[in-house]
Amino acid sequence: QVQLVESGGTLVQAGGSLRLSCVASGRTSRSYTMGWFRQAPGKEREFVAADSWSGGRTDYADSVKGRFTISRDNAKNTAYLQMNSLKPEDTAVYYCAARNGAIGKTGAIEYDYWGQGTQVTVSS
Repeated sequence: QVQLVESGGTLVQAGGSLRLSCVASGRTSRSYTMGWFRQAPGKEREFVAADSWSGGRTDYADSVKGRFTISRDNAKNTAYLQMNSLKPEDTAVYYCAARNGAIGKTGAIEYDYWGQGTQVTVSS
């Protein structure tokens, strides 16, 4: 089992920045693909970004390209999501997830482990 704990969500004004963190514990593996998803009220959980185990490839949803950056520090078992130029439509609960498989899958069902989520609210 892998446990994931997110932090860093808060209320921020439009145009501002936030960095979310996700600490992994348990049977962690550097070979896991790490991902971030988000879910707004009344909407399905959607893919935001993913980082391959080697750090050699990252994927982003079109809605966040150029604004969000995913990264990971394997020595600290921590993944990050740097969010810049935030918009009100970025408001959601953000979830960290881990996938015991290659990067390239964007469906929530493809991920094996999930954190509890952290709320990000962007005011206009």
